[in-house]
Amino acid sequence: MKNLSYFLVSIFLVSCTSNTIFKEPKDLIPRDTMTLLLGDMMIASSAKFVKNKNEQKKVNYMAFIYDKYKIDSLRFQNSNLFYTSKIDLYEEMITDVKKDLQEKKDFYNKMSSRKDSIRRDSIKKVGKKLKELDSIKEIEPILEPTKADFEIKN
Repeated sequence: MKNLSYFLVSIFLVSCTSNTIFKEPKDLIPRDTMTLLLGDMMIASSAKFVKNKNEQKKVNYMAFIYDKYKIDSLRFQNSNLFYTSKIDLYEEMITDVKKDLQEKKDFYNKMSSRKDSIRRDSIKKVGKKLKELDSIKEIEPILEPTKADFEIKN
């Protein structure tokens, strides 16, 4: 009985091998393309909750991403499964995606602040012109002609 329990435990331990590394699919998406794809998917998934030009929310943009990269969801799923089975590689890809998204965020923040500064400068210029016009209006009543200026002198 004791030997039987040792035998069953050893069979159980041997049968618990790791099968998490999958074979490379035939239509594997290349690593650099997959990194770009993951970045676009993160943007698309977060854009789902933001209103677009047509004031619509909850629009699924994933179909546009698949069209952009000319893939289907099954190919993405197979490639993603393969890359997630290789944790170190997938972690590098996610790190690259985060870095790229941070660079894009910094770029658009810089552009936004530049547009805001241009807008503030133009508002200041308009404000100065309005002040000049207001000061001219204050002077104009003093320079208005009187009836005596229009009387014909003999």
